[in-house]
Amino acid sequence: MEILKIDHLGIAVNSIDDGKNFWSDVLGLSFQGTDTVEAQKVITAFFPVGESEVELLESTSPDGPVAKFIEKKGTGFQHVAFRVANIEDALKELKEKGIQLIDQQPRIGAGGAKIAFLHPKATGGVLVELCER
Repeated sequence: MEILKIDHLGIAVNSIDDGKNFWSDVLGLSFQGTDTVEAQKVITAFFPVGESEVELLESTSPDGPVAKFIEKKGTGFQHVAFRVANIEDALKELKEKGIQLIDQQPRIGAGGAKIAFLHPKATGGVLVELCER
């Protein structure tokens, strides 16, 4: 598996509007707008930082994964995403190594990226996303 870089860090927030105040107004990061991913019940907002980004995640539904995360752990760091050269090859390799996957096949995420999540039980408690753009 070829990991190219940290693509982004995901931060769970109650409100993109409230969350972006810190990231853009205080830290001066450029707000790139929002994207709704209906299948994941989430609105995302990206803030570039060098070659990586910070992604804010706001749930669109009380039963969405981000809402459940916030209910269980509160707002804050939710996942790290690694950009990979080929997500299908990466998932195949991880399956062969016995890594528990949330997504057996890639799905479409924010900005049209192909994404897949690894189960935190297999990663020492961290939600890891693989991303191919």
